[in-house]
Amino acid sequence: MTSPAARPGGHRRRAARWLAAGLAVFAAVAAAVLLLRPRPDAYVPGREAETSEEITRSLDRRLPSSASGTPAPGGGLRPSGAASAKPAPAGGVAPGGEAAAANVPGGVTFTDQAEAAGLRFVHFDGKRSSQLPEDMGSGLAWGDYDGDGLPDLFVANESGPLSLTPAEVERSPAHARLFHNNGNGTFSDVTDEAGLGVPGWEMGAAWGDYDGDGKLDLFVTRFGTNLLFRNGGNGRFTDVSKETGVLRHEGFWTGVSWADYDKDGDLDLYVCGYVKYKWDAESAKQTSLQFKSVVPFTLNPSSFPPERNLLLRNDHGVFRDVAREAGVDNLTGRSLSASWVDFNGDGWPDVYVANDVSDNAMFLSLGNGRFRDISHSAWVADYRGAMGLGIGDWDNSGRFDIFITHWLAQENALYVDETPRMKVTPEAPLRFVDQADILGLGQIALSVIGWGTGFLDYDNDGRLDLYCINGSTFQEDSDPTRLVPMRSFLFWNAGEQGYYELGQKAGPPFATLSVGRGSSFADYDEDGDLDIAYVVHGGPLRLARNEGGNRNGWTRVVLRAPLNTHAVGALVRLTTSGRTQMRLLGGQSSYLSQEPPGEAFFGVGEAKRIDKLEVTWPDGRTQSFEGLPARTTIRLREDGQTAVGVAPR
Repeated sequence: MTSPAARPGGHRRRAARWLAAGLAVFAAVAAAVLLLRPRPDAYVPGREAETSEEITRSLDRRLPSSASGTPAPGGGLRPSGAASAKPAPAGGVAPGGEAAAANVPGGVTFTDQAEAAGLRFVHFDGKRSSQLPEDMGSGLAWGDYDGDGLPDLFVANESGPLSLTPAEVERSPAHARLFHNNGNGTFSDVTDEAGLGVPGWEMGAAWGDYDGDGKLDLFVTRFGTNLLFRNGGNGRFTDVSKETGVLRHEGFWTGVSWADYDKDGDLDLYVCGYVKYKWDAESAKQTSLQFKSVVPFTLNPSSFPPERNLLLRNDHGVFRDVAREAGVDNLTGRSLSASWVDFNGDGWPDVYVANDVSDNAMFLSLGNGRFRDISHSAWVADYRGAMGLGIGDWDNSGRFDIFITHWLAQENALYVDETPRMKVTPEAPLRFVDQADILGLGQIALSVIGWGTGFLDYDNDGRLDLYCINGSTFQEDSDPTRLVPMRSFLFWNAGEQGYYELGQKAGPPFATLSVGRGSSFADYDEDGDLDIAYVVHGGPLRLARNEGGNRNGWTRVVLRAPLNTHAVGALVRLTTSGRTQMRLLGGQSSYLSQEPPGEAFFGVGEAKRIDKLEVTWPDGRTQSFEGLPARTTIRLREDGQTAVGVAPR
């Protein structure tokens, strides 16, 4: 007879009791751990940086303390406290204002000098009628039209709502203006005597010497027909649109860029077509909801089919559109900006086109008047709402990169040329990678709509910085006749660390809210640093004067040639202290705007002399110079003549 302890059922009951007890203890310990563990702060919208350590939750990039401050002896930077990063109040300036400028690298700030400089201009007259051509705004173009060595300024305009009658258009005060640079930091309005008080709906403008007489002529794009004005050399311009064949093309024309694409010695034109806009009373009643805002049918570019682009070949002063046969008419793109750049270094200018709500396009020149579309294989096709376009070598790698401003919630893009590190083939000879997020240029732009932009070295440290002029296309809820203003961006290039946005610390032009559109830069006051002019939709022209960028050295290179007189397409390389920078004359197009033709501006830091200056002229000829002084203007002619200027006035 067996004892109870030896029975199999007794063992099972004891094991079950021990297992239940163990599970109870484990559950109690787990519950204690859960109850006693540290709890994260509750999520509060707009405070991601404080409540999460995930880098993707923060749009902030804190400026390195070693780079924030005023110049120290020897050209370095003296650290200083961080400025307030609170957003600007509506219509005002961000807290900290001008005092915060001491925290900008190099101690640089910008002040609005348009009124003091005599640039009295107001964009658009009357109330908007909520039609797309009205809201795209206008651009401006810097150029030395009278050859006195100073950049003058032409500003395009829109007469008012599209509902105006022809008589009302003529009576509108909102016409284009030409401002002559007086050489003392001021301008004179010479529009009437120059014959450039153009009425209508002007979009973009670009200076270029189409007839090779050494004087800059002016091309103006419009909603309607384009215009070409010949420079008579006596301060007056003649409308030659009809006899040159420019007037025959009617459409919605936006960005324009000059280039000698066929290398025959004269300048040709690439003109961006946007959409085939047509007013229809029934369609105008329709609306869509975008980001909780009501958008009329007539303001949505997707409501209209794309317009073709033009390639106007210059044949002895008469222009003929050869875009279709050349393969660059870009029939599926709603184009706003285009830049000519020799991306593959074969000596022939290629063209990159920024398109709104359609794929961007890169056309590679075949050297025979035709182009090949490599947009997708180069990884730059990118279907977003592209507006402004800047071309520059952001990291001094010897290759040109592409910066693009975009519409709301789409980020900006920086396509870095990574071709040397990628596998390429004859079918895919170039490779670009969008590194905007990595370099601090992407996420920060999610809440804005970007327009005019450009690479420039605003603090003259030898690295290309960036600016972006922002402004909404949404109407104010309280007053649909007005557009919502936004703050603009100024990005400082910190080298390998990428870019840091300093606009709220850089003075009123960047901290003040506005409805920005076209923009470009020039050293208008000849003090050795670059200033920025930009158009405000429905508001006054702005001139952001650079205060302090010339603490570092600089070099301005002015080129002239016998045929392509302002050397459009020339490549300039400048070497100081082992660093080589490069600029392409005529390469950047911003948005509907242009920087001064025939010149390149370099920041050279503490360098007193230029180790090497190399110019590759548009015809392929190369010239080199050594030992030239810094802090001056260097004038070069392709025939070998060299003239070194003097320090700023």
